[in-house]
Amino acid sequence: MPKEFLSFRLGGEEYGIDILRVQEIRSYEAPTRIANALPFLKGVVNLRGVIVPIVDLRLKLGCETAEYTDCTVVIVLNVRDRVIGAVVDSVSDVLALGADSIKAAPEMNASVDANYIMGIGCIKSGDVERMLILTDIEALMGSADMGLMDSARH
Repeated sequence: MPKEFLSFRLGGEEYGIDILRVQEIRSYEAPTRIANALPFLKGVVNLRGVIVPIVDLRLKLGCETAEYTDCTVVIVLNVRDRVIGAVVDSVSDVLALGADSIKAAPEMNASVDANYIMGIGCIKSGDVERMLILTDIEALMGSADMGLMDSARH
C-alpha cells in the first residue's frame, strides 16, 4: 500500500513528510515573537483560536539562507496531539510512494541529523528522477518542541 507524502523545498533540497500529519498549508505571515526563543522558533500565530508555534525548518536544519518571499509557506502539522507550523521555501505536490520506491538513508554527516530521516524516496517520471528526503516530522518537531518548552519556562 503506497504512502502519500507532501513534498516541499528547503534551499536546494526536496523533502517529503507524511501527508497524514499535514493539517493545512498557509501563506507565511510574521508570527508574534517569543522572548529568548531558539533562533529557529520564529514565534506563534493564532490559528482560529489555537496558539501555534512556528518553526522555520530552514533554520532548524541548518540551511544557509532563509528568505521570506511570496513562495514561503507554513505547513500546519499535527504532531503528538499538538499543532505546529513549519516554515518551508515552497510546497510542490503530493506523491504516493510504494515501499519499493523508498531506499534506506545513506550514512553521511550531512547538515540534517540522520535521526530525522526515514529514507530517500525515488520518483521517476519520464527521464527525470527526483529524490525526496523523507523526514520523520515527529522526531524533528519533538526536538523543536523542547526548545519551545525551554523558552516558555524562562
